[in-house]
Amino acid sequence: MTAPLSKEQWAEIRRQSTDAVIDLVQKVGQRRALLTYQAKTIALLESTACRVLFIEKSRRIGLTWGFASYAVLRAARAKSAGGMDVMYISYSQEMTREFIDACAMWARAFSSAAMQMDEFLFDDSDDEGTRSIQAFRIRFASGFEIIGLSSAPRSLRGKQGVVMIDEAAFVDNLKELLKAALAFLMWGGQVVVCSTHNGAENEFNLQIQDILSGRSGYDYLHIDFDEALEQGLYQRICLVTGKEWTPEAEADWREDIIKFYGDGADEELFCVPTMGTGAWLPGPLIEARMTSDAPVLSLDLPQDFLHLPELKRQSLLAPFLEELKAALATLDPLRIHAFGFDFARVADLSVGKLLSIDKTLRRESALTIELRGVPGDEQKMIVRMILEAAPRLVGAAFDATGMGWIVAEDMGRLFGLRDNDHPAGLVHAIKFSQEWYRLNMPPLKVAFEDDAISLSKNADHLGDLRLVKVIRGIPMIPDARTGEGNKKRHGDYAIALALAHYASRMEWHEYAYTPAPPKPDRFSETAGSDDKPFRMGSLRRKRGYY
Repeated sequence: MTAPLSKEQWAEIRRQSTDAVIDLVQKVGQRRALLTYQAKTIALLESTACRVLFIEKSRRIGLTWGFASYAVLRAARAKSAGGMDVMYISYSQEMTREFIDACAMWARAFSSAAMQMDEFLFDDSDDEGTRSIQAFRIRFASGFEIIGLSSAPRSLRGKQGVVMIDEAAFVDNLKELLKAALAFLMWGGQVVVCSTHNGAENEFNLQIQDILSGRSGYDYLHIDFDEALEQGLYQRICLVTGKEWTPEAEADWREDIIKFYGDGADEELFCVPTMGTGAWLPGPLIEARMTSDAPVLSLDLPQDFLHLPELKRQSLLAPFLEELKAALATLDPLRIHAFGFDFARVADLSVGKLLSIDKTLRRESALTIELRGVPGDEQKMIVRMILEAAPRLVGAAFDATGMGWIVAEDMGRLFGLRDNDHPAGLVHAIKFSQEWYRLNMPPLKVAFEDDAISLSKNADHLGDLRLVKVIRGIPMIPDARTGEGNKKRHGDYAIALALAHYASRMEWHEYAYTPAPPKPDRFSETAGSDDKPFRMGSLRRKRGYY
């Protein structure tokens, strides 16, 4: 890897690469300097009716360069002519520097009065303290700026104008970023979202599908590789690089590019999202497995719960506990059960998942609990009720990361804590790692694909499962949250389900007996019958998997 380029080296390289473009703009003007799809995009953005524009595109077709010309025209205008700040966001700092540099080139070509391009840091305060966000900007005599920002949603706080999100499918949290950007519309702002695809279940593609299906009224453009070629992409490359254009040379160049991308050509060049990236489980598959009627019980306690009188605390818990007892009473005593628990106390949910296993080894939802704002002692009481009531329980896996270890440890006191040296325990204390996810998420995915699992119908659970992403080849929960306000979720149900499925795969041996029927009574009409012919013994567990 080469050393990072200095500011001066970068400026010289970019100056050399854009001088030919500047000459072209000065000779033929902006309209003819832009290719058809670039000009069409800018014309759409210039129209007063376009407030939000989504563009799915091929990689490296120069659309960002076209965006730079629009950014300069918009920021250089007076306020009375529609001028405003332009904020550019991408997933990499180098992309942002390249965009700001392209804006500087357009400013020179248009002879716009612009001050020197610079870098700056501004502070961003949130609940976790003050952070510094690096940004780039060009200041115009109009009083407006072009600013290149990080993809953190908080970077848009306190700003107003045009927001351009480039390669949106690759930013860390597009959903939250869009929420922050769309607030600009209230004061006449504009939002542009442009990207190559990054998987069918990526938030960018979900937004595109909503537009195409009519559920969303945003403006939309589609520009694939062949459309860009037909509208002059390779001819422009030849013009700038001094090569001679011929149809045969273009055909060869096209074939070389497609070969270069290989299996990724459909997604990278022709706007066809693949199933190999983005969300780990496709939404339709998850919904197809939501066939259970098992209860989902929720308990949401007030923040001042521990300051309330004892009688008040009991009254707040009582309705949930009654529901829980009723649900536990309906569990099938002949089925095997396994439990998973993802612990949280402040920001996120605690989720408990009880799975039952039928004779075909199909896992089915038996009960789900969701606890928000519930103190540790109450959580342990609820979990203990479930473990004691669950028939033929073969395993219980607990999130033992951070404070979750306390619940796992206390349940281990009661039901046996399991580790390498003590394989007979019931409670597995799981400290999450990439290795754990690598080994234990694939079996869960196979259960979905083979119709070997049945879950309760729940929109939040669907969202949690769709949040799982393949990160460096391993299915994991990214550092992103869904939901609104103080009801945010962090894939909590997906983790609880993964833990329960893990526990359900533990090998076990059953020790039980069937008692002999009572001696017939010759005076009884029901001689020889027995209402309880089968008595369940204990289950002894052994380390291993099915």
